[in-house]
Amino acid sequence: MFLLKFDWNPITGIDIIGNFKLHFYSMMWIIAFLLGWYIMKRIFIKDKIKLEYLDPLFIYTVFATMLGARLGHVLFYQSELITQDFFSIFLPVRFYPEFEFTGFQGLASHGAAIGIIIGMYLYRRKYKYKSLLWILDRVVIPVASGAVFIRIGNFINSEIIGKVTDSNFGVRFIQDQYSKGEAMQLTGMKTPKEAYDAIATNPQFTEILQAVPYRHPAQLYEAFCYVFVFLILWYFYSKTNKGNQTGFLFGLFLVLLWTIRLFVEFVKEPQGDEYITFLGLNTGQMLSIPFIIIGLYFMFVYKPKTPVI
Repeated sequence: MFLLKFDWNPITGIDIIGNFKLHFYSMMWIIAFLLGWYIMKRIFIKDKIKLEYLDPLFIYTVFATMLGARLGHVLFYQSELITQDFFSIFLPVRFYPEFEFTGFQGLASHGAAIGIIIGMYLYRRKYKYKSLLWILDRVVIPVASGAVFIRIGNFINSEIIGKVTDSNFGVRFIQDQYSKGEAMQLTGMKTPKEAYDAIATNPQFTEILQAVPYRHPAQLYEAFCYVFVFLILWYFYSKTNKGNQTGFLFGLFLVLLWTIRLFVEFVKEPQGDEYITFLGLNTGQMLSIPFIIIGLYFMFVYKPKTPVI
């Protein structure tokens, strides 16, 4: 069982030049979008939709997801950026407290969900080949697959970590425990990488390493569950008649994904300035409940007033 406990001190990206780095987290987003495009292409072919509508849908989805996720993070978890470092909200760099190329970081899934819904509404206004709910019923399938890679990216970055655990399944997130400056100060090393590597492997710094607690790998819990969300959605779409029930797949996605998020939050550390809000639920859980209720409505109550076109 002790094989399930390990230290996590990964290389998070590849240095390109100066402060610019190709972040593996950014690569996970790229994989998520490319895989989503391929899945959506299969759906278009199956449903006999002209492929000329696919690339515009992809573009709308990418911009809606990224903008929604970023704004959601700022509004829900890091509102101080509005006054402290406004341009970092929209650019892949930060200027405070020092300039750094950060790539895609600080993104909230609740904001992404809202952004996708708005983006699909705007897309539907221009391309009227099917209804908005028809589009949402299909788009959530690749979105679920993409969520798997995003959480893997979070794990690589040692972010959205879990709470401390005494179980036999835990991870020590060395790079989350110590900032770059702290790691260099504690070890006397000249670079963050050398400092983190020394903490992880050098017996001289065993005491420093032992101060890092084992935590739930909450990101991997979510990624694992999202695989099943994708498989369930694909099953209902391809093997049953539920794919033709307007709003059902969209509702099922909301219920499955946000129920998972609701329960995984119990083993997560609060994000940003997140605080206990009501009945012991944190911000992420409180934001998940409306999505679940909306999902149940579309699964069991909603009836289209006009024929689907």
